[in-house]
Amino acid sequence: MRPRIAIPTPHSQKPDYNQRSLPDYIAAVEKSGGEAVVIPAGASNAEIARTASTCQGVLLPGSPADVDPQKFAQPRNPKTNDADPARDNLDELLLQDAYNMRKPVFGICYGLQSLNVWRTGTLVQHIESKVDHEIGRKAVTAHVVDLEPASRLAKVITDAALAKDALPVNSSHHQSADVPGDGLRVVAKSPNDGVIEALEGTDAKHWVLAVQWHPERNMEADKASQALFRDFISAAANYQPKSPDREDLGAPASRR
Repeated sequence: MRPRIAIPTPHSQKPDYNQRSLPDYIAAVEKSGGEAVVIPAGASNAEIARTASTCQGVLLPGSPADVDPQKFAQPRNPKTNDADPARDNLDELLLQDAYNMRKPVFGICYGLQSLNVWRTGTLVQHIESKVDHEIGRKAVTAHVVDLEPASRLAKVITDAALAKDALPVNSSHHQSADVPGDGLRVVAKSPNDGVIEALEGTDAKHWVLAVQWHPERNMEADKASQALFRDFISAAANYQPKSPDREDLGAPASRR
């Protein structure tokens, strides 16, 4: 039986963006052995909870929105995009369920930022760098990232026989994680400017990984992208329902 993967609609007010982006996420999940379950941004909290209870993993996709900087106690940068409260609500409810029940979580681009802020981390609201972190919208490779050797991310890449000093990625983002949230650690950076490009959970028993690039876009040709999705779907397929048994599970203390 294929594991069911909850995917929030990327943006509640931009159907054109959703039509362009969602098929790639759905295809990546299904080609890796999962069943994609898209949850509309207009769903009620009860509907979201019911759907989440039937899923074994959560994929947080990209979005043209930015997280409201009030959520991490910063004034708004003029280059910060409008927030999407409906998408935020979806992410927060899915993350609460995933952390309570230790379901695998895979964040991509905005999904990394959403996860990090929910875990009480902060963001760089607009990257100022000579490295073009947004060119991945137009190019196969935007830049390279250095992987933390003792990380789940590095192991996934190594196990796929793709071990490299620097992994090329197709990032297309103007924000990034700044201070990692509770229970998250930095596992990849852009070597030329230090921009954080990946985070993962510190609990070895809970599969949590988030990347700033877009592995769903080049699944057909890129072995590293294939490896990331395979590992995520494998974790979801092996998921066994668990009750929280530690104080640090679920929402960070400041959100309880």
